Amino acid sequence: MRKLMQKYLKNEEGLTLIELLVVVVILGIIAGIAVLSIGGILDNSKKDAHVGNAKQMINAAKMAVTADPDNYTGTKYLSLNFLQKQGYLDDIADPDKTSGGYTTSADTAPTAEAPAGSYVVVTKTTTNNYTYSVKLINGTRGVKNTDGSPVTENFVKRDKVN
Repeated sequence: MRKLMQKYLKNEEGLTLIELLVVVVILGIIAGIAVLSIGGILDNSKKDAHVGNAKQMINAAKMAVTADPDNYTGTKYLSLNFLQKQGYLDDIADPDKTSGGYTTSADTAPTAEAPAGSYVVVTKTTTNNYTYSVKLINGTRGVKNTDGSPVTENFVKRDKVN
């Protein structure tokens, strides 16, 4: 048995250059696929962060309406700046880390017209309920419809990050 093992060990040859190249190419392909997958995962997590921030804005607008319902008849626009200055919303981080963060206007009170930048639209319906829509943008993208209009509360999802 020992002689048989020695015979096999003597006949064993190393890997050829072609075999090594094939292994390296296969590993390169696998690494390329992994890098692309990780890039998609990172982008999706940023989109999810935008969605979470937009939902926080809507919740802050709901608190503002609850605090002073008489001020919210018809349609009112609450800028990101207003929600932050009034203490309904803390500063929110832009997951894309653009230089200016989320865009906002100087509006510090509810207005009857859409302010520049990021805002929540509060509309009082005929049944005395409220509907909420949000537009949250930075320098490159944000939560908005493809035409640039605000997204209704129930439709604030990853696919609305444009």
